[in-house]
This record gives sequence, C-alpha cells and structure tokens, in this order.
Amino acid sequence: MEYLPEADTVSFTQGNILCCQCGVPIQPNPANMCVACLRTQVDITEGIPKQGVLHFCRNCERYLQPPTQWVACALESRELLTLCLKKLKAPLTKVHLIDAGFVWTEPHSKRIKLKLTIQKEVVNGAILQQVFVVEFVVSNQMCEDCHRVEAKDYWKAVVQVRQKTSHKKTMFYLEQLILKYKAHSNTLSIKEVSDGIDFFYATKQDAKKFVDFLQAVVPCRYKTSEKLLSHDVKNNTYNYKSTFSVEIVPVCKDNIVCLPPKLAQQLGNLNQICVCLRVSTTVHIIDPSTLQIADVTAPIFWRTPFQSLCEPRQLTEYMVLEVEPIRHHDRVHVAGEGAKSQKHLLADVWVARCSDLGMHDSQYHCRTHLGHLLKAGDLVHGFDLSNANVNNDFLNKMKPDRLPDVVLVKKVFDKSKRHRRRNWKLKRLAKELETMDTDSMERDYSEFLEDLEEDPLYRKDVNIYRDAKKLAFESDTEDDDAPRISLQEMLEDLHISEDATGGEGAEMMMD
Repeated sequence: MEYLPEADTVSFTQGNILCCQCGVPIQPNPANMCVACLRTQVDITEGIPKQGVLHFCRNCERYLQPPTQWVACALESRELLTLCLKKLKAPLTKVHLIDAGFVWTEPHSKRIKLKLTIQKEVVNGAILQQVFVVEFVVSNQMCEDCHRVEAKDYWKAVVQVRQKTSHKKTMFYLEQLILKYKAHSNTLSIKEVSDGIDFFYATKQDAKKFVDFLQAVVPCRYKTSEKLLSHDVKNNTYNYKSTFSVEIVPVCKDNIVCLPPKLAQQLGNLNQICVCLRVSTTVHIIDPSTLQIADVTAPIFWRTPFQSLCEPRQLTEYMVLEVEPIRHHDRVHVAGEGAKSQKHLLADVWVARCSDLGMHDSQYHCRTHLGHLLKAGDLVHGFDLSNANVNNDFLNKMKPDRLPDVVLVKKVFDKSKRHRRRNWKLKRLAKELETMDTDSMERDYSEFLEDLEEDPLYRKDVNIYRDAKKLAFESDTEDDDAPRISLQEMLEDLHISEDATGGEGAEMMMD
C-alpha cells in the first residue's frame, strides 16, 4: 500500500504571476495587474471635485452651511471637517471613505486642504485604495444677521426691562444674574436707558426665552405688542417686529413699604409697616417690630400692589444712644403669627438725629430688627415717619398709635475705608449708554456693592472676582466690624487668549 502524508502536514506555496501590462512579478489578484498599472487604467477619484468654496462671514466669524444656516467653526476642528465633507457628500457616496484630515496651511492663506483616503471595487472585484487632496477656497460673504446690523434693521424683537424707581440697584443685581447664567448670549445689542435696559434679538423665540428667564429670577410681569413691517400678498407672509415690555416690581432692597391690610393679615398678621430685606425671585420683607418675615410673589404683588414709602436717598442718619435687646419670652405673641427671622435680633433703640446733636435734645424710640448689629455710638439710616409727608392711601388710613416714630433700615459704615479695602470686582454687560446722570449711576453702583458685602444671601447668585490690581486695606481702628467678602467666595478672573487661527485649531496647527 502506498503511503500518503496526512492533510495537516501538507503546505502550499502561492506563486507569483506576471502583470499583464508591464510584466512585473506580482501576487495574484482578480485584475492580474500591478497597482501602478491598475491606477493608470482606473481613477477612483473621478467625479470627486478637487476644489471647493467655503463662505465665511468676517463680522461674526461663522461659515455658511447650505442652504441658510451659519455655524461657528474653529480651524481644524471637527465642525469644520464635517462642513467640508458635506460639500462632497454626493460624490463620496460612490466610494468608501477610509480617513479624512487637514493638511496644514497658513492661517491667513484663505485655503483649507483636506487629505482623503478612499477605497473602491474596480476590475474583476479588485479593491483599489487612493489618497488625494481637496482644496477649499474661503470666500468672504456677510451673513443675514450682520447685514441687518449694518443696515440698521438688525432686530426682530426687543425686550424692554423697566422698574419704576429712582435708583438702579435692582438693575445691577439683574445684570449680574444675566452674566452668571449667560442669558444674554443671543442678544444682538444691549442699550441702557434712563429707567431700564433694552435687549434686542434677531428672532421672537430668543426674546421669549429671555422673558422666561426674567420671570424665573425676579418678580415681574410683561406685555407683548407687534408692529407690522411688510406683508406679501402672494404667499400670505407677514413681517413683524415684536416688543416685550417687562415691568419689575417697584420695590427694592432696604425700602420701607406699607402693606394693604388684607395682605398683611394673609401673610401672618404682619404690621403694615415693613422693611424689604432683598428682592430675588420674590420680595422678602420683615416686620421690624416682631421679626416676622414673609415672601411676596409676583402674582400676589400685582393682585394687591403696594408702593415704597421712601427711597434710600430719603433716609436720615441717626446716632444710636442706647440699645436694649428684647428676649423671646419678653415679647407679646399674637395669634396667627408667621415665621420669624433667626438672623436678626429684636431690640428697643433710642436714637437722635445727627444733624440735631449739640442743638436739640430730641430723642426717638423705636423697635428694630437690627439689634444684632447696633450698639451705642453707631450710625444708622432710618426714616422719620413722625415728621414725613407721605402720599400713601394705606398709610393715611392707619391709626396714629400704630405708626412708629422712626423705622431703622441699615447700619452705616465708613464708605471711604470700605472702598479702599475692597479687593474684588464684578463684570459688567457691554451696553450702549444714553445721556444720563453718570454720578447718580456711580453712587447707585457703589451702594449695590455695599449691599453685596452686607448680605451673604443677596450675593449667593453673583459671580465675584478677585481684583489683582487692588490690595486689601486692613484697618486697625474703628469699622473692624464692617462686613467683608471672604477670599473663598471670590473667583479667579481668567483671561483666555486664543490664537489668531481659532480656539480649537490653534493647538492642532502648532504640531
């Protein structure tokens, strides 16, 4: 019997064949041709354009994504690569895309080159792979938004934020909230007027989104109106300009208010004379004679509105003569009382006008919520109700025995020392300013900064940055108890400078 080797011990060696075109020995393939000869016979890049055009707006630095969308793309970024490949989408469907990347060009050459690697099945099932470069020329073209800006017809909707007060502290607080949550990202421009701020938008949807943000952060209400600009009768389209009029409640921090009797009873049998602690999503008020606190929401306020009795500039400066704290068990409790503040101390205080010191011996007694801050010799701001002439319907109907002589609002600290040792700052919105009293605005802004220092709850939604140019001023005399903001609450003011080639592409093109 003839011996046959086992199947697993038999090895086969594939032989070479000669290219049918040039005769070079090659491995067998379905086309029986070498790669060089196969490329001369077949070009798999045929039909794929080797040049293209990208439209770029120099004003807003965005690229046109057909048909009408404009997108922001950094050089050599994924977004720009996607935009370029979409230009070649139809021809690339006939081949298999293996790899795509950028070829480095000069940043200001107005040329963007892509290196593409593709595969395609050619003669007799052979698969051919080829690498080629597509060059895009960057052409300048102004987008529609920038065109409307240049034509002075750039906005389709405007949000007019107004507050009927003589100072702008609430507007400064709202400005910080807008900066923190970047609610102004879609605005075309911001204009500051005498009694508020105007925000201009390209679409009505962006303006409505901003109005929803305002309703979430401050107590307000709004009205909407539209103005017809043009009408196309052929396709029945209308072109409107929309206006959103937003009105913030006319009550600010440190205002003294007189509540309507029914509202005071609903809030927990409060006294009608109250002090506004702060304005955030609601109006936070406190009864200085009982320490009761309550929150007035926007619907409640507009249903039963009330006005402030005085502005911060109408307050009088008093000297504290004597302070007598009132303990909890010494105070008379009233049925139906609401929540009380745990951060204030009720006290009986005897004060005298600073302007009357040395001339008259008149003293005033009042009950205040500032017992934890005041001591004999301190200065305090208050409102003299006994000698004031206030035109308020609710106040005029109150019984005289229910009216306090003086309502104390806040303790007074040395403004010059506080300004010198203030080692922090805030960011501001880039706004167009109308002709207005700049001295009054600076005074209101300085008072707003003092309010942030005095109230931690008021500044919890405000981004505070360290001021590296200003050294802290340490005082070893009086005013050591003046409120200050700790370094832990401050943020580093970062300044990220991007390369001229664009943020994401700058690092990539340095390789």
